[in-house]
Amino acid sequence: MPITKLSDLADPELNPCLVIKVGSSLLVDDDGVRTVWLNGLVGEISEARRRGQNVIVVSSGSVALGARTLGLDKGGRGSLADAQASAAVGQIALSGMWAQLLGNHGLTAAQMLVTLMDLEDRRRYLNITATIERLLDAGVVPVINENDSITTQELRFGDNDRLAARVAQAAGASSVLLMSDIDGLYDRHPKEPGATRLEVVKGITPEIKAMASTESNSGMGSGGMVSKLQAVEIAAIAGACVVIGNGFHERPVERVMGSRDEAGVGTLFLPRRRRGASKPGARKVWLGGRLRTKGKIIIDDGAMKALIHEGASLLAKGVIDVDGRFRRGDPVSIVNSEGTVVANGLSEYDAKEIHAIRRLHSNEQQTVLGYAPRSSVVHRDLMSIKYVPTVA
Repeated sequence: MPITKLSDLADPELNPCLVIKVGSSLLVDDDGVRTVWLNGLVGEISEARRRGQNVIVVSSGSVALGARTLGLDKGGRGSLADAQASAAVGQIALSGMWAQLLGNHGLTAAQMLVTLMDLEDRRRYLNITATIERLLDAGVVPVINENDSITTQELRFGDNDRLAARVAQAAGASSVLLMSDIDGLYDRHPKEPGATRLEVVKGITPEIKAMASTESNSGMGSGGMVSKLQAVEIAAIAGACVVIGNGFHERPVERVMGSRDEAGVGTLFLPRRRRGASKPGARKVWLGGRLRTKGKIIIDDGAMKALIHEGASLLAKGVIDVDGRFRRGDPVSIVNSEGTVVANGLSEYDAKEIHAIRRLHSNEQQTVLGYAPRSSVVHRDLMSIKYVPTVA
């Protein structure tokens, strides 16, 4: 049975592996590390392990910790150099802190520092998957963070919400808990009168995106509600649910999941699949979760319908145009005429070739190409659908 409500997150049969993302503002405040709160969270992680659940922690905080040590203003984010130096210093403190606190509960911590490109490259992605799998088999709690000491603005996740979703994909996790400074998603900005929290959301629609705010209440973190909804979309490709909950409480995990006496507080996002579609394989999960592609293939409505509802490959006849420079085998985004990303896939042609044969039937392509055309521009076996219409 799939997860359908917040209390299901505490069931090891329904939720055997949980990724917990901890934001910077939860770990560090003006007085330093929030040690009492962190001790409580580690206690809840220990309880989850005793229930039979694997737990992976995606922890922010290295830049904030390092900035305090170095005495840098703006939380260490005044410049790229400040952020990298702060992360290099703070990462030692962060990993040591997690190791000590988990060790107090008889748990072993493992540190993993990853970059965007580690998860975008197929070989390195598989290496990360294998490492996480082995650590979990050994009863270890992996503590994962972006390697901010070496990443640049152009080659980074930008926030740990999306990193947590990608880690969940790599680990085959059932759910992701994004602990932040807000109780969940509201139908309007939570500061507005009458704002109502949504308890369960099935799929990310344009209406849901319109409810998101780019603001973060604390100002310390790098991600707002928009990045959290992007994380939801990434996790959904692998069939994982995502929960947004407020971490500024004692026993924050229990508050989100609920207890015997009280209902959980948070917003549960359930993945929504195309009607009749099976769970995608590992390669398609990796493709669908990519945050960077080499170019775009713009398609018409007929092609979009064939991809989404019929599970078809993309043919040149349905291609309107091409954007970017890419070669055969490169990852590309397939977008509709409105710019919505319909799918990610691996191109069967160079960008120039697709541009030359766009809108042509297969029997017209050989004259243009000078050789027999391939069966498709992007084959369905090398494609991951990302867009699911509201009515499927």
